[in-house]
Amino acid sequence: MEITASMVKELRNRTGAGMMDCKGALAESGGDVEKAIEFLRVKGLSKAAKKAGRETAEGLVYSYIHPGSRIGVLVEVQCETDFVARTDEFQAFVSNIAMQIAASAPVAVTRDEIPSDVIEQERVVFRRQALEEGKPENVVEKIVDGRVEKFYAEATLLDQVYVKDTDKKVGDLVKEAIAALGENIRVARFARFQLGQ
Repeated sequence: MEITASMVKELRNRTGAGMMDCKGALAESGGDVEKAIEFLRVKGLSKAAKKAGRETAEGLVYSYIHPGSRIGVLVEVQCETDFVARTDEFQAFVSNIAMQIAASAPVAVTRDEIPSDVIEQERVVFRRQALEEGKPENVVEKIVDGRVEKFYAEATLLDQVYVKDTDKKVGDLVKEAIAALGENIRVARFARFQLGQ
Protein backbone atom coordinates (compact mmCIF):
# COMPACT_ATOMS: atom_id res chain seq x y z
CA MET A 1 0.00 0.00 0.00
CA GLU A 2 1.23 3.50 -0.84
CA ILE A 3 1.83 5.74 2.18
CA THR A 4 0.59 9.23 1.26
CA ALA A 5 1.63 12.55 2.78
CA SER A 6 -1.92 13.07 4.09
CA MET A 7 -1.76 9.72 5.95
CA VAL A 8 1.55 10.71 7.52
CA LYS A 9 0.15 14.13 8.44
CA GLU A 10 -2.95 12.59 10.05
CA LEU A 11 -0.83 10.20 12.11
CA ARG A 12 1.51 13.00 13.16
CA ASN A 13 -1.46 15.14 14.25
CA ARG A 14 -2.87 12.27 16.30
CA THR A 15 0.39 11.19 17.96
CA GLY A 16 2.83 14.11 17.86
CA ALA A 17 5.54 11.73 16.59
CA GLY A 18 8.11 12.80 14.00
CA MET A 19 7.30 12.65 10.27
CA MET A 20 9.79 9.86 9.54
CA ASP A 21 8.61 7.85 12.56
CA CYS A 22 5.01 8.21 11.33
CA LYS A 23 5.93 7.14 7.80
CA GLY A 24 7.84 4.11 9.14
CA ALA A 25 4.96 3.14 11.44
CA LEU A 26 2.46 3.33 8.58
CA ALA A 27 4.74 1.22 6.40
CA GLU A 28 5.13 -1.32 9.21
CA SER A 29 1.36 -1.50 9.75
CA GLY A 30 0.38 -1.66 6.07
CA GLY A 31 -1.30 1.75 6.19
CA ASP A 32 -3.56 0.90 9.16
CA VAL A 33 -3.58 4.09 11.27
CA GLU A 34 -4.70 2.40 14.51
CA LYS A 35 -1.96 -0.25 14.23
CA ALA A 36 0.54 2.51 13.42
CA ILE A 37 -0.48 4.38 16.61
CA GLU A 38 0.06 1.21 18.66
CA PHE A 39 3.43 0.64 16.93
CA LEU A 40 4.52 4.20 17.81
CA ARG A 41 3.40 3.77 21.43
CA VAL A 42 5.44 0.58 21.85
CA LYS A 43 8.47 2.16 20.16
CA GLY A 44 8.11 5.31 22.26
CA LEU A 45 7.81 3.42 25.52
CA SER A 46 11.01 1.47 24.82
CA LYS A 47 12.81 4.74 23.99
CA ALA A 48 11.48 6.25 27.23
CA ALA A 49 12.80 3.30 29.27
CA LYS A 50 16.31 3.90 27.86
CA LYS A 51 16.20 7.59 28.87
CA ALA A 52 14.90 6.97 32.41
CA GLY A 53 18.33 7.05 34.09
CA ARG A 54 19.49 10.33 32.58
CA GLU A 55 19.91 13.38 34.82
CA THR A 56 17.15 15.99 34.90
CA ALA A 57 18.60 19.35 35.97
CA GLU A 58 16.29 21.74 34.08
CA GLY A 59 12.53 22.13 33.85
CA LEU A 60 9.72 24.29 35.19
CA VAL A 61 7.93 25.21 38.36
CA TYR A 62 4.37 25.75 37.19
CA SER A 63 1.36 27.19 38.98
CA TYR A 64 -2.23 26.34 38.18
CA ILE A 65 -5.32 27.92 39.72
CA HIS A 66 -8.53 26.01 39.00
CA PRO A 67 -11.49 28.15 37.82
CA GLY A 68 -13.30 29.46 40.89
CA SER A 69 -9.98 30.00 42.70
CA ARG A 70 -10.67 27.31 45.32
CA ILE A 71 -7.91 24.87 44.24
CA GLY A 72 -4.32 25.73 43.34
CA VAL A 73 -1.33 23.62 42.39
CA LEU A 74 2.42 24.20 42.28
CA VAL A 75 4.34 21.49 40.47
CA GLU A 76 8.01 21.03 39.61
CA VAL A 77 8.65 18.99 36.46
CA GLN A 78 12.24 18.37 35.43
CA CYS A 79 13.82 17.66 32.05
CA GLU A 80 17.39 17.50 30.76
CA THR A 81 17.78 20.86 28.99
CA ASP A 82 16.38 24.37 29.21
CA PHE A 83 15.74 24.16 25.44
CA VAL A 84 13.07 21.48 25.99
CA ALA A 85 11.76 23.25 29.11
CA ARG A 86 10.91 26.30 26.97
CA THR A 87 9.01 24.36 24.29
CA ASP A 88 5.24 24.65 23.99
CA GLU A 89 4.96 20.84 24.11
CA PHE A 90 6.76 20.58 27.46
CA GLN A 91 4.77 23.46 28.93
CA ALA A 92 1.49 21.90 27.76
CA PHE A 93 2.56 18.60 29.33
CA VAL A 94 3.35 20.33 32.65
CA SER A 95 0.00 22.12 32.53
CA ASN A 96 -1.78 18.78 32.06
CA ILE A 97 0.10 17.35 35.06
CA ALA A 98 -0.96 20.35 37.19
CA MET A 99 -4.61 19.92 36.14
CA GLN A 100 -4.39 16.20 36.98
CA ILE A 101 -3.15 17.07 40.48
CA ALA A 102 -5.95 19.62 40.94
CA ALA A 103 -8.60 17.14 39.79
CA SER A 104 -7.41 13.94 41.49
CA ALA A 105 -5.64 15.12 44.67
CA PRO A 106 -2.76 12.60 44.82
CA VAL A 107 -0.69 12.51 48.01
CA ALA A 108 2.64 11.55 46.41
CA VAL A 109 4.31 11.35 42.99
CA THR A 110 5.42 7.70 43.29
CA ARG A 111 4.76 4.68 45.49
CA ASP A 112 8.22 5.04 47.04
CA GLU A 113 7.23 8.38 48.56
CA ILE A 114 4.44 6.88 50.66
CA PRO A 115 5.91 5.80 54.02
CA SER A 116 5.87 2.03 54.63
CA ASP A 117 4.10 2.51 57.98
CA VAL A 118 1.18 4.18 56.15
CA ILE A 119 0.92 1.18 53.82
CA GLU A 120 1.06 -1.21 56.78
CA GLN A 121 -1.76 0.71 58.50
CA GLU A 122 -3.81 0.48 55.30
CA ARG A 123 -3.13 -3.27 55.10
CA VAL A 124 -4.38 -3.74 58.69
CA VAL A 125 -7.58 -1.81 57.91
CA PHE A 126 -8.16 -3.69 54.63
CA ARG A 127 -7.56 -7.03 56.37
CA ARG A 128 -10.05 -6.18 59.11
CA GLN A 129 -12.63 -5.06 56.51
CA ALA A 130 -12.24 -8.29 54.52
CA LEU A 131 -12.68 -10.43 57.64
CA GLU A 132 -15.74 -8.41 58.73
CA GLU A 133 -17.21 -8.92 55.25
CA GLY A 134 -16.97 -12.67 55.93
CA LYS A 135 -14.30 -13.38 53.31
CA PRO A 136 -12.56 -16.76 53.72
CA GLU A 137 -9.17 -16.59 55.44
CA ASN A 138 -7.40 -18.17 52.45
CA VAL A 139 -8.35 -15.27 50.11
CA VAL A 140 -8.02 -12.38 52.56
CA GLU A 141 -4.38 -11.63 51.62
CA LYS A 142 -5.25 -11.48 47.91
CA ILE A 143 -8.10 -9.09 48.71
CA VAL A 144 -5.77 -6.95 50.84
CA ASP A 145 -3.17 -6.87 48.02
CA GLY A 146 -5.87 -5.79 45.56
CA ARG A 147 -7.07 -3.01 47.84
CA VAL A 148 -3.49 -1.80 48.40
CA GLU A 149 -3.09 -1.59 44.60
CA LYS A 150 -6.33 0.43 44.44
CA PHE A 151 -4.99 2.71 47.20
CA TYR A 152 -1.83 3.33 45.14
CA ALA A 153 -3.93 4.01 42.04
CA GLU A 154 -5.74 6.78 43.92
CA ALA A 155 -2.91 8.13 46.09
CA THR A 156 0.12 8.24 43.77
CA LEU A 157 0.18 10.59 40.79
CA LEU A 158 1.98 8.25 38.38
CA ASP A 159 -0.43 5.37 39.16
CA GLN A 160 -3.58 7.47 38.71
CA VAL A 161 -5.80 7.15 35.67
CA TYR A 162 -5.23 10.22 33.50
CA VAL A 163 -8.37 12.38 33.70
CA LYS A 164 -8.19 13.48 30.04
CA ASP A 165 -7.78 9.92 28.70
CA THR A 166 -8.98 7.16 31.01
CA ASP A 167 -7.30 4.49 28.87
CA LYS A 168 -3.90 5.49 30.24
CA LYS A 169 -2.22 6.25 33.53
CA VAL A 170 -0.28 9.43 34.29
CA GLY A 171 2.91 7.34 34.24
CA ASP A 172 2.10 6.43 30.61
CA LEU A 173 1.63 10.12 29.83
CA VAL A 174 5.13 10.83 31.22
CA LYS A 175 6.64 8.04 29.11
CA GLU A 176 4.90 9.39 26.00
CA ALA A 177 6.29 12.88 26.72
CA ILE A 178 9.80 11.40 27.11
CA ALA A 179 9.44 9.64 23.76
CA ALA A 180 8.04 12.72 22.01
CA LEU A 181 10.51 15.26 23.43
CA GLY A 182 13.58 13.01 23.40
CA GLU A 183 14.65 13.72 26.98
CA ASN A 184 14.15 12.19 30.39
CA ILE A 185 11.29 13.93 32.21
CA ARG A 186 10.49 13.61 35.89
CA VAL A 187 7.70 14.99 38.06
CA ALA A 188 9.83 16.02 41.03
CA ARG A 189 7.27 17.33 43.53
CA PHE A 190 4.01 19.19 43.92
CA ALA A 191 1.84 21.01 46.42
CA ARG A 192 -1.94 21.15 46.14
CA PHE A 193 -3.94 23.78 47.98
CA GLN A 194 -7.67 23.66 48.53
CA LEU A 195 -9.55 26.48 50.20
CA GLY A 196 -10.42 25.60 53.78
CA GLN A 197 -8.23 22.48 53.98
